[in-house]
Amino acid sequence: MTIIGSVAARRASALGLALTACLTATPAAFASALTTPAPATPGAGLDRYYQQRLDWGSCVQGPDDTTGRDLEKAGAQCADVTVPLDYADPRGRTITVAMSRLKATDTRRRVGSLLINFGGPGGTALGEPPTVRKAMKDVGARYDIIGMDPRFVGRSTPLDCGWPVGHSVFSAGVGRAGFDRQVALHKDLAAKCRATNASVLPHVSTRNTARDMDVVRGALGERKISYLGYSYGTYLGTVYTQMFPGRYDRVVLDGALDPRRYSPRLMRGVERENERALADWAAWAAKRHDTYGLGRTRAHVLATVDRVVEASARGLTLGTAPDAFRVDDTQVPTLIFGAISEDTDAARAAVGEQVSVMNRAAKGQPTRLSAEFKEYLQGMVTSKNSHAGSVQTAILCGDVAAPRDPERYWRDIERSRAAHPLFGPLTNNIGPCAFWDRPREEPTQVRHDAPALIVSATGDPRTPHTGAVALHGLLTGSKLITLKGADQHGVYGSYGSTCVDGKVNAYLATGELPAKDVTCVKRTG
Repeated sequence: MTIIGSVAARRASALGLALTACLTATPAAFASALTTPAPATPGAGLDRYYQQRLDWGSCVQGPDDTTGRDLEKAGAQCADVTVPLDYADPRGRTITVAMSRLKATDTRRRVGSLLINFGGPGGTALGEPPTVRKAMKDVGARYDIIGMDPRFVGRSTPLDCGWPVGHSVFSAGVGRAGFDRQVALHKDLAAKCRATNASVLPHVSTRNTARDMDVVRGALGERKISYLGYSYGTYLGTVYTQMFPGRYDRVVLDGALDPRRYSPRLMRGVERENERALADWAAWAAKRHDTYGLGRTRAHVLATVDRVVEASARGLTLGTAPDAFRVDDTQVPTLIFGAISEDTDAARAAVGEQVSVMNRAAKGQPTRLSAEFKEYLQGMVTSKNSHAGSVQTAILCGDVAAPRDPERYWRDIERSRAAHPLFGPLTNNIGPCAFWDRPREEPTQVRHDAPALIVSATGDPRTPHTGAVALHGLLTGSKLITLKGADQHGVYGSYGSTCVDGKVNAYLATGELPAKDVTCVKRTG
C-alpha cells in the first residue's frame, strides 16, 4: 500500500488493504500444514541464492517508464534477485524479485540497508527510495534504501489471473440479489486464478515473501537488515522478525496490524472507525457546500451519501463516452470506503469531487470525471489492474484460510447491516478466498520479542489503533508512537507530523528506541 505518494496512490493502496484489506496473524517458525519448507538459511540448498552476485544497472525499461527515470535521476540502480518458487524445493523452478537501491552517500557513518514495503498486500515499493530518503532527512544519507517488489508484484515475476476487475473488495449491496451476484463474481475470480496460475498459487504468501527478504539481505552482503513497513507491510515485517530473529536491525511499523486478526476478513470490525472518518469528512464538506453542493451540515452531507448509495442500486453512469463507467450498489460503497483513509485537505477534496460526481449522476445529470477519478474507476471496474488485484488476493488467500459457506457471510452481513448499513455489507462480504485452495502453511505465530518502533494514528480507518496497541503488547520490547486526533492511515513521512517524523528519524539515526511510548498531537489550523 503506497503510503508516501499521491493521494490517488494512497487510496488505491487503501483498497488493497480493504481487500482484505490487510489481516491478523501471528509470526512463527517454519511449521507447515501440508509441507515443511527447508529453512531459508544458507545451506540446505539455498547457498546459491544467498551468495548470488547482483547485476546492478539502469532502472529505466523504456521511453514511457517514468518510475525508472525518476529512480535514475535520484541516482538509484536496479537489479533482479533470483529466489526459489518453492523453498521446499530450492533446486526447482526459480522466479525473480525486482528491487532498486539508492546507495548511502554518508559512507563514513553508513548504518546499512533499509528495506521498504508500502503494504497492499501486493503493493510495489521499487520506485519509492527517493521519497523515503526525503522523509528520512539527514539520516537518509546513511542508508542504502532498498525498494523491493515482492514476489509476483510489479516488476518481479508476474502473476495475472485475467480478471475483469482490478480488485476483489466490493459491498454485498442493499439486498440479497447483490450478494448473490457477489458470490458468482468471486467464485469466478477464484476459478480464473486456478485456471491460469495453479502451479504458483501455493507459493504466494507472506511467509515466502519474508524468505525472499532474507535472500535479499544475504545477496546484499548484510548481516542484518533494517526495515520500514506500512499497513500490510507491518504484518510482513512482523513475520520476518519471527522467522528470522537476529537478522534485522532497526524496524519501523507504521499503520500496524494485530497479527492475530490477520485474515482475508481483516476489515471486519473497522466499521465504526470508517463511519467516524466519513462523518469527519462530511463536516469538512459541509463547510464547502458552495464547492461540492452536498449539504450545509454534516447530517445533510451524510444524507446525500445515503441517497447516492440508494440510487446506485438502480445503476449510476459516471462520466461521458468514451470515458463512462457504470457502477452499482456493490461498487459505490467501495469507492467511498477507499477514499476516506486520510484526513488531509487534498484527500478530502478528492472525496468531495467524487461524491459530487456521484450525486449528480444519482439525479440523472451529466457528469465529467477528473483524470484522477477516471483512473480510480478504471482500476476498480475494468481489467486494467487485474494484475494488482490478482496478486493481492493470492497473498491473502495463501496466508490464512477463509470460511467457505456463502450463507455464513450472508448472516454476518445481515447482522452488521442494522448497525452499519453502509460499511457492514462491505466489510463482511464474501471474497475469492472462500473458493480458494487451503494455504500451504499455517499463519506465523508471534513467539519472539522484537524491539520495533510502532507508529499509529488514533483515527486510522484501515488498521485501527487498537491493532497497533495489540502488536505493541505482543512485542514487549517495542515502543509505540501515537498520533492523537488524526483519521490517517500511514503517518511517517507523509502526514507532516514533525513530532512523529522526528522520533522515527532519531531512532533510525541512533538505533535507540524512545525511553517510553510517545504521544504526538495532530496540528490544527
